[in-house]
Amino acid sequence: MIRLQLDGDIAEIVLDAPGRLNALDRAGVAELSDAYRDAEAAGVRALLLRGEGRAFCAGRDISGVDPETDDVPGYLGEFEALMRRMAAFPAPTFAAVQGACLGVGLGLAIATDVVYVADDAKIGSPFAGLGALLDSGGHALLFERLGAHRALDLVYTGELMSGAEAAASGLFSRAVPRDELDGFTRERVARAAQGPTQAFLASKRIVAGLRDDTLWPTVAAETAGQEALRSTADYREGFAAFQQKRRPRFEGR
Repeated sequence: MIRLQLDGDIAEIVLDAPGRLNALDRAGVAELSDAYRDAEAAGVRALLLRGEGRAFCAGRDISGVDPETDDVPGYLGEFEALMRRMAAFPAPTFAAVQGACLGVGLGLAIATDVVYVADDAKIGSPFAGLGALLDSGGHALLFERLGAHRALDLVYTGELMSGAEAAASGLFSRAVPRDELDGFTRERVARAAQGPTQAFLASKRIVAGLRDDTLWPTVAAETAGQEALRSTADYREGFAAFQQKRRPRFEGR
């Protein structure tokens, strides 16, 4: 489901499971990490991450997950390791985001240097319908860019921001019409690949130093919180409702 395409100084990594909106199971996380490892070994000077089909990444694939036996820390621990590999990639990285960008999909965007979004993309926290916790650094992103009130508004309501709204709010770099997204992003990836790579990496290290004191402790707290919620009735009900394609009936416990 993960494709790595190398073209000179550019790597393009593609999430290629459009039938499930590029949702990532544990194997997919491992494949994606391997793709970044191989791109790094190839010595590319810029990288593009994108998704095939209607969505960038709709989050974790929970279609067959049983909350009773789910290894939440294991999955999220492996995903955090992937995020760290992405964030430390030794070249400028770009993401082209269309459709759903949710859960760990949002985490992929957070770990990327520059994110261009389709103006009609859907971004936010859908966890209100699952009885689960926004993870993969989502709290750090929403609080830092939007403030406490808007961050919790999105968490409590489960409402999603459009790509245009997300870019206007400073969540991501900029929004462009969906049919222009790939071409727009590829042009900028190609430009970065011909730029002063070492100067870019110096800026990347400075920005990472400013970001990391908040991001990684937040990711750890989200993982611990997700595991604690796994034993609640609402968490089990949320997963069952999702898998049965019905509205959840939460009881607050």
